[in-house]
Amino acid sequence: MRVAALYDVHGNLSALEAVLAEVPDDAEIVVGGDVAYGPFPSETLELLRALGDRVHWLRGNADRELTPGEAAGASDPGSLDWVRGRLSAKQIAFLHELPLTLTLDVDGLGRVLFCHATPQNDLDIFTERTPEERVRPSFAEVTDDLVVVGHTHMQFDRTVAGLRIVNAGSIGMAYEETPDAYWTLLGPEVEHRHAAFEPNLGHYPDEWPSASRDEAATYFETLAVGS
Repeated sequence: MRVAALYDVHGNLSALEAVLAEVPDDAEIVVGGDVAYGPFPSETLELLRALGDRVHWLRGNADRELTPGEAAGASDPGSLDWVRGRLSAKQIAFLHELPLTLTLDVDGLGRVLFCHATPQNDLDIFTERTPEERVRPSFAEVTDDLVVVGHTHMQFDRTVAGLRIVNAGSIGMAYEETPDAYWTLLGPEVEHRHAAFEPNLGHYPDEWPSASRDEAATYFETLAVGS
């Protein structure tokens, strides 16, 4: 099995379309959370659902927060309301009921654990800069060969206490040096990839977040220490 890890699409339909055009036909797909919260929520969700059983789903914090009554993390309340208004109750329920983790056997890599932020929850923040002693407790009980995460929208590949942890990057809202759609192909190696796309925010009500890799890492590290 090969797996395309598609994380943090954030309703960015044109970015998703660019990536799907590059995903190998024989690869399974893991959608790693935060799929709909963005400019084209319904269209993005349904494009992925149309791929059928080839897709394995995870829930991210922004998927969870679309359900009224859920505590919001970094999601803007006004934008959440805007996105909710463009999804049906069934679509929101589908996203809320998704699992938090899943494990697949991937060619050349062994058992791979997929989660949105960490195996413990969908909000933990860490980057390639985060000291190992802060990261280690979140993965202390993992017995798999590799863990794939997202959430912070930056690709990395690091080892913590002997465990390899890969951030798949963000398709729809990457904090990288070029404004592309970032994803990761797994099996038999780990291949970080990115695809160029033509931005289209439709009628999205807010300014689309952007930051360089250095700016985002500095912000996230400050946020993590402050919490």
